[in-house]
Amino acid sequence: MKTLVCTSPGRFEYSQGVKPLLTQGNAIIKIKRIGICGTDLHAYEGTQPYFEYPRILGHELAGELVETDAAEGFRVGEAVTFIPYFNCGICIACRNGKPNCCTSMKVCGVHAHGGMVEYLSVPSSSLIHGEGLSFDELALIEPLAVGAHGVRRAAVQPTELVLVIGAGPIGLGTMEFARLAGGNVIALDINEERLQFCRDKLQIPYTVNALSANVTEQLAQITNGDMPTVVIDATGNQKAINNAFQYLAHGARYVLIGLQKGDIVFSHPEFHKREATLMSSRNATRQDFEQVVAAVKNGSVDPTKYITHRVLFNQVKSEFESWLDPATGVVKAVIEME
Repeated sequence: MKTLVCTSPGRFEYSQGVKPLLTQGNAIIKIKRIGICGTDLHAYEGTQPYFEYPRILGHELAGELVETDAAEGFRVGEAVTFIPYFNCGICIACRNGKPNCCTSMKVCGVHAHGGMVEYLSVPSSSLIHGEGLSFDELALIEPLAVGAHGVRRAAVQPTELVLVIGAGPIGLGTMEFARLAGGNVIALDINEERLQFCRDKLQIPYTVNALSANVTEQLAQITNGDMPTVVIDATGNQKAINNAFQYLAHGARYVLIGLQKGDIVFSHPEFHKREATLMSSRNATRQDFEQVVAAVKNGSVDPTKYITHRVLFNQVKSEFESWLDPATGVVKAVIEME
């Protein structure tokens, strides 16, 4: 079985793995598409929290279901994706309907080996029906679900001004679902090409370059002096996360989708006088995955427009490092299994 292992930061090695055998309560997927996300890039460069090497990366996956056990309603041969956050089912979070932040979480491709393989065994309970979507579309359901979950955490209301910081794939998905919730979206990023993508591809009405000297003034002008009532970080950048506290309206909600290793630092008096709400948003739930599948199926969201780079599996080792360079213009890279 073809396998690609990240053996240490900055190093990939191809190998011949062993095709998984079907075990109780699991399903085997023949991988067809692998989306590359920030987690994969951070793992490769050695900056991903809670990570150990060697590790097979990959959790944005789509494929063909080839074997199943206890997968009621699924049939061999159908196109599927899956929820790549493997939860215990018995902890306080799982019992309270929050399996996305299970105390014993094993994220595929992070805490457990992932999908840069020809065949992958996953819990049958994690499977998501393809609903007629293409493999390209199915491989991007997971990052969109992460954004949809963040928007749901923020409880975005119609006409609210929503500042989304970071115009990478997670941020773009967040913008899409903030828009679908009725929010008026402002995109903030340091990359002018990404901001142009927001304007051209997503029709985001307001964009601000974070390198500008007057970001706060621009946001005040856009919001008629109110500032955004929802701020969502999708950068995982410590400076960006800390800076964004100054962008909050009084009574605003600040949601952190992005994750970084350091401390959050902000002025307590400024935060307190706003009676602001700070919350994290981790992974996504089945509800979010199903919302995204429905949105893609009905045409409200087109994830394929995010795909800017495409390679075959045997090209990944030589091409992967280039995707760390913003000059390559990567929004979403997708790997095709031969």
